[in-house]
Parts: sequence; C-alpha cells; structure tokens
Amino acid sequence: MFKVVSSDGTAIACERHGDAGPALILVGGTLMTRVRHAPLASLLAGDFSVINYDRRGRGDSGDSTVYDVQREVDDLDALIERVGGPVLLFGMSSGAVLALEAVARGSAVSAVALYEPPFIVDQTRPPLPADYVDHMKAIVARGDVTEALTHFLTVGLAMPDEAIAQMRHTPVWAAWEAAAPTLPYDGQLMAGTMSGRPLPTDRWRSVKVPVLVGYGSAGETYMANGAKELAAHGDNYTLHAFPGQNHSVDPHALAPVLTTFFTAVR
Repeated sequence: MFKVVSSDGTAIACERHGDAGPALILVGGTLMTRVRHAPLASLLAGDFSVINYDRRGRGDSGDSTVYDVQREVDDLDALIERVGGPVLLFGMSSGAVLALEAVARGSAVSAVALYEPPFIVDQTRPPLPADYVDHMKAIVARGDVTEALTHFLTVGLAMPDEAIAQMRHTPVWAAWEAAAPTLPYDGQLMAGTMSGRPLPTDRWRSVKVPVLVGYGSAGETYMANGAKELAAHGDNYTLHAFPGQNHSVDPHALAPVLTTFFTAVR
C-alpha cells in the first residue's frame, strides 16, 4: 500500500497491481473500499498497471470535515499525477458517476469504462426523495451509522425490510457501517440523476473520450435503462450488456471486456 496526498491535505490509500501496461485506476461505488475491487485488480494486472484505491472517508484513506464532489476529483487527480497521466478509468456504481465527473472536469483520462451507474431515469422504481441528502446528513451528524445504513438500503436501494434484517447478521454489515458516514457523499455525487427524470443533457457534454457503459442483463431494469440513456449521449459512448450479471458483477465476466475495450482505444 502507498498513499498520495490530495490538494486539501487528505491522504488517499492505494495499491498497485501489476506494471505490464498503461495505468488503470479503479473507482469504487457506495460503501466500497479497495477490498471490493481486489479480485478485479488481480485479473487485470497482466495487461495494465492497476491502481486500486480507497475513496476518501473509507478504508485506509483520510477525510476532511467538508465534502465536495470536486475534492474527490482532486483525489483522482493526485493519483493521476503520481502514476503519470493520461490514465484509464473504471468506475463501479456511483463510482462510475465519479469517474465520468472527473473526465468532464478535465482530469487527464484517455478512456473510461462504467458499470451500472445507479441512475433512475423513469418510473421503473421509486425515485429518491428530494430531501434524501439532507436527511442522510442529519442522521450521520447524530452518529447513528446503523440508521444511516438502513435508510440507504431502504430508500436508496429500495431493498425490502426482510432482506435488510438478514444482512444485519452477515460480516459485510460491520464493514458497511464503518463506511456509512460517507453515504451523504454519494448522495451529493448522484444529485439530480435519481429523480425519475431523464439525465441532464449538459452535465457531461465535455466528455469526448471513449466511454464504455455496461449493465447486467439479469440486473435491475432501472439500472439497465439508465445505462442505455447515458450511452445515447454521443458517438463516443458504447453500450455493453453483460449476460446473466447483476449489480454484483463477477470480476471474471468484467475483466475480459475491460481489457478488450481499453486495448482497442488506447
């Protein structure tokens, strides 16, 4: 493990897997630490120099008292400067939106791949309430990580109460509670994209690099619809369906598609 220091002084923890090719940074989604992408990083290490990192406030990374999406972009920029850009980016779930946002804001990226950014663009599932982020901030400010996590699973993911009750008795629950203070961050990152309305047409207009947008054919309909709408943003976007996969995509299904895409566009 090594650390880079972001522009606001926050230390970001990273791991490098392999050194066979161009730098590829993996960006995790909500509640994820770099542990989640370790299997994928190992599979990609034969073709890329893979950088797997903890987003701020998670795992071994530090945090700041004030959050802004730009700070997370700055974290990525600090990584890019360390390894030498331009780099390739892969973003998972809300991490896909962060990766896309970094490209739109001018980070040195030559191509980006996304898997199931959790957009809600129609009525195939309930949208997030307008006060979701403010409510989540209030819960986190009280220090109630259990309530914050439960609110995210219930409202953010629309999971049934029975499923949440079962998850409380699994090892992942404690890991998620540890990362729960960052839940408002992803809410701010996703602002305006989980409302049940079409995606904003101008937010990522400046993205001109090749973009792969993936979704699982066995996953949630709303995520597939969001991926399809995003992929229609321009000729530089390519849509890819992963047969039999859902939001918890198998790294063995993901790795060869990423390798083929990044090899073709680099």
